[in-house]
Formats: sequence, C-alpha cells, structure tokens
Amino acid sequence: EEMQGAVGLRCTWDIPPPAGTQAKWVRLNVGGTVFLTTRQTLCREQKSFLCRLCQGEELQSDRDETGAYLIDRDPTYFGPILNFLRHGKLVLNKDMAEEGVLEEAEFYNIGPLIRIIKDRLEEKDYTVTQVPPKHVYRVLQCQEEELTQMVSTMSDGWRFEQLVNIGSSYNYGNEDQTEFLCVVSKELYNSPNGLSSEPSHKAKVRPTLL
Repeated sequence: EEMQGAVGLRCTWDIPPPAGTQAKWVRLNVGGTVFLTTRQTLCREQKSFLCRLCQGEELQSDRDETGAYLIDRDPTYFGPILNFLRHGKLVLNKDMAEEGVLEEAEFYNIGPLIRIIKDRLEEKDYTVTQVPPKHVYRVLQCQEEELTQMVSTMSDGWRFEQLVNIGSSYNYGNEDQTEFLCVVSKELYNSPNGLSSEPSHKAKVRPTLL
C-alpha cells in the first residue's frame, strides 16, 4: 500500500505497470537519503551496478529497516544519476560539479553518462585554454621613397592599418621627400611557456605605441 502512493516518482515512459506492482518498485538508501524508483529505470543500463543490484543475482547488499538497499555513496550526486536513467539527459544545478557526477557515474558504471560528462569537461578545458590574442599596434616612420617597399615586404603577421602624411618635407638631393607615419597591427598569441614572440620589422620604429 505504501508503494502505491508514490505516483509522483513514476517513470517518465508512462508504461502501465503490470500485475505485481510492488515488485517493480525499488527503494535505495544512498548515504542516508532514500530514493524510490522502478526496476525498469535502474535496468536501462544492463551492465550498471544498479541494474545488477536490483536483479539480486550477482550482487548482495545490506538493507535498512524499511527494506531499502544500502549504498554508501554521496546522495547529492545520485540525483543526476537517477534522473539520467529516467529520461536520458544530464541535468545539473549550477553549483553542482560535473567531476562529482562523473565520479559517481563511474562507480555505478553508467557508460553513456560517463561519455557525456567527459565530453563536457574536455570542451570546457579547451575553452579555458584558448587565450584571446592581444592586438599590438605600432607606428612606423618612413620616407616617401621607402613607403612602397615597406608595405609590400610586410610579413610575420603584421597588417597595414593606416597611413598618415605628417606634412613635413625636406630636400633630399634634387627631390623633395615627404615623411609618413604608417600604422600597423599584429595579433600576438601566448605560447605554451607564457611568452609572446614578436618579430622585428625592417622599418624604423618610433617608440610611441598606440
């Protein structure tokens, strides 16, 4: 009679229980917290510890005074394990560590859940290690006759941004020469040792950095 009142914990597949409903429900006492579910839910993963436990063929477990199987594990992380067996999705609270759920999934031998969490952790680690590049700007001073060569030979990741005529001319031999400021930029990525390499440029570099 007590089990018949647990309608709210019914499996989401909504399959009408056959005769002998009491035999279909299973109580689990995980670290002092009692969970109520069905054998059908626990046996979604046939090779799992939980499936073997409720089948009663391979594993033997002590029971508490209510007949619940005693499992000495953290009940906090058992909720996501049980819910995954119910609906096949991993749902975590924002403060719950995925590493903790992974530890329990490995203990209970829930293969699909182990793969899902490991993929999440690998993706998270990859995202963290991707350090955004730094944009470095430099102002190069060059003469009019050097401008074409400087821009055409620019390499090592440097990119032309802006050209400014500084408006000062001087006589060089029989020709007037105009000076320009050429603004260039480059993306610097951190190397594994934490240092950034920065190739030199043949043009004269002013000490001013934008």
